[in-house]
Amino acid sequence: MSTAIRFGTSGWRAIVADEFTVANIRLAIAGIAAYVKTQPEPHRVLVGRDPRFLGESFVDIAARVLAAAGVTPIVISEAAPTPAIAYAVRQMKTSGAINFTASHNPPEYNGIKFSTHDGAPALPEVTRQIEAAIVQLSSAQPAAAKAETAERFETADVKPAFLKRLAELVDLKAIAKSGIKVVYDPFWGAGRGYSSEILREAGVKVETVHDYRDVLFGGHAPEPSDELLGEAKAKMRETGAHLGMATDGDADRFGIVDEDGTFIQPNYIIALLFDYLVQTRGWKNGVAKSVATTNLVNALAEHHKVPLYETPVGFKYIGELIIADKIAIGGEESAGLTIRGHVPEKDGVLAGLLIAEMVATRGKSLGVQLRELFAKVGSYYPVRENFHLTPERKAAFTEKLKADPTELSGRKVASVVRTDGLKLVLEDGSWVCYRLSGTEPVVRAYTEARSEQDMVALRSAAEKFVLS
Repeated sequence: MSTAIRFGTSGWRAIVADEFTVANIRLAIAGIAAYVKTQPEPHRVLVGRDPRFLGESFVDIAARVLAAAGVTPIVISEAAPTPAIAYAVRQMKTSGAINFTASHNPPEYNGIKFSTHDGAPALPEVTRQIEAAIVQLSSAQPAAAKAETAERFETADVKPAFLKRLAELVDLKAIAKSGIKVVYDPFWGAGRGYSSEILREAGVKVETVHDYRDVLFGGHAPEPSDELLGEAKAKMRETGAHLGMATDGDADRFGIVDEDGTFIQPNYIIALLFDYLVQTRGWKNGVAKSVATTNLVNALAEHHKVPLYETPVGFKYIGELIIADKIAIGGEESAGLTIRGHVPEKDGVLAGLLIAEMVATRGKSLGVQLRELFAKVGSYYPVRENFHLTPERKAAFTEKLKADPTELSGRKVASVVRTDGLKLVLEDGSWVCYRLSGTEPVVRAYTEARSEQDMVALRSAAEKFVLS
């Protein structure tokens, strides 16, 4: 049913053979084609995928639907990272790109990300137009469904140009000169042959794990989170590596491991790279972060005297600021970032390479660099937790979020922020942000305290507010 097709924060995702069916794929692509036809000519759209099950078939179906609708498809033959596809959109000046990926979701999922002509994730006003077209089309079988000819489509290899661009953005010579060893975990995903290849060609010693196609991603979500990086950490110990880096299923998210095996959470990676880019590139045009991302970025913005932009959750909002050249770097706590002069899309490949450059250039571990950052602007301890709610409790909590609390477990609320969800800022600068999931009965609670001791108390207060 067409009602299943909703483009959320990062496209439409669903379980294969449940809502993600061939019939719904055809409808979704026909809706995208209808939108593209309202845009300036030539109507040409890249069609790519990550390595998930049936990806090749879905790309072929999409190409036929587009062709039948009068939109020229350009098929990306191999699995490719989302940022590489975004770069190709800009370089080839296409009307956009359709990418079959469910990013970091479990293997039973697939999805469609649509990027507009600027290479950025489609904004809500665009996805609303696509959804409206889908509703119109769903009342009749799209003509595209009959286009099952053996037509051959134009193809593209997005890898060479993307790697060339990364080599312009990152000081690969500095990484190689330092002699650091790196371990890379692509999580069986679209990043395979990207991060490792560019480093090896530069003369950097790189070892990989999970560097082959597995449509089941080892039996779990292809997410570069701490608990799933065990094999990368083992390879680091075995090889004496100074840095571990990983990307998710479509390589738009990153995971970073320090030389001692400590996972460095994305909040800190964004802050460290912001500080490093100001220092090494001299970029002082601004910084962007989502409302749920660490205030360590705020403190650094004040320290470096640069503008701070706080956006709703969703990288498309940061992408707009990149396009306008208002920021040096933009990031989200969910492990997405990009930098000035690059694509307005998350890039996990670039993130890993920049961290390698930073470690190589500064000659210090990430742990040491983070402690130095805390000494400069103060310490910050962010945590994210999910609370599962019954439908009744979710309805009650939805109403609760409409109020403006004056206290949180006896602690005075200094300000209430409603950029996205409900953010309560306390007098000492610590804060809690609540966001309801749009797809499941879950509330996400983001907390940040100024000391490790207070972090425990704040998490307890945040939980009490949800469950009381």
